[in-house]
Amino acid sequence: MRITTTKNFDKQFRKQPQKIQKEFAKRIELFLVDLNNPILNTHKLSGKLKDLWSFNVSGDIRVIFDKSFGDIVVLEAIGSHSEL
Repeated sequence: MRITTTKNFDKQFRKQPQKIQKEFAKRIELFLVDLNNPILNTHKLSGKLKDLWSFNVSGDIRVIFDKSFGDIVVLEAIGSHSEL
């Protein structure tokens, strides 16, 4: 599996505190090994984002991603539950 990011994700990621960026690094390693690791709480979204998925970075920080491109996962956004 390959990971790529959107410009929107990159911009939002740079705005995250250093602590969240470090936690993201740990979680993305888990994600690469096992997309459905219970720690990540990976789940399909609904509503306007029904074609996308989400996983937890920390208590309220989530990553929205698209896995509809076969072997490529596109990280779309990162932020708090209310921001996304």
